[in-house]
Amino acid sequence: MHADEYKKRFEPESSPGWDAIDLCLRERYGEQTPKHFANPVPFALGGENPLQGVSIYDYPAEPAHLHFVTYGLSELFYNEEAAGGEFSGFGFELTLRLEKPTSEGEVPYWAMNLLQNIAKYVFSSKRWFEPGHFMPANGPICLGSSTLVTALVMVEDPELGTISTPHGQLQFVQAFGVTQQEYEAIRDGKLDCSGFIEHEKQTNPLFITRLGRAES
Repeated sequence: MHADEYKKRFEPESSPGWDAIDLCLRERYGEQTPKHFANPVPFALGGENPLQGVSIYDYPAEPAHLHFVTYGLSELFYNEEAAGGEFSGFGFELTLRLEKPTSEGEVPYWAMNLLQNIAKYVFSSKRWFEPGHFMPANGPICLGSSTLVTALVMVEDPELGTISTPHGQLQFVQAFGVTQQEYEAIRDGKLDCSGFIEHEKQTNPLFITRLGRAES
């Protein structure tokens, strides 16, 4: 999309990137209104958290889980200079699919903190994530819990995939929780990451993170 077309199509107060994400989610979740948690102080104005917000959808089918989607790693708002770029912002947004908490209606705030911490790393290092990347969480992903899940493997979100936006391509990169044993095997080259992802896909095609995951 050329800058002239961009200016004709969008108003300066609009949010073309945000709207593109919402459209993608509406195609999957219909009229469901997600729980949305906005960043009270924008990062650009000195706020601590770089993400503009995180939405949580209640997955409408089996297996039941919560689906987290971030806003802020891609170009969200009107920006003529970003019009028609190859990639929108860092080129991705994060997602996370989490097994539902046992308490109905409970909001796992730790998961949003986890996504914010990943975003902080991206903004500070200027490095992005792609499927096949992996990282340690430097402890249980849910602080204070006894979970063995202490690391993350990145996959493409199996339902949201990659979309085109007015600011360029945007991939939904899903963080999938793995155990320390699995992470070390991948890190040390004893376990091929792409092979691990394909194997996991056979029994967990949506890559739902479960805090009760056992050592393999």
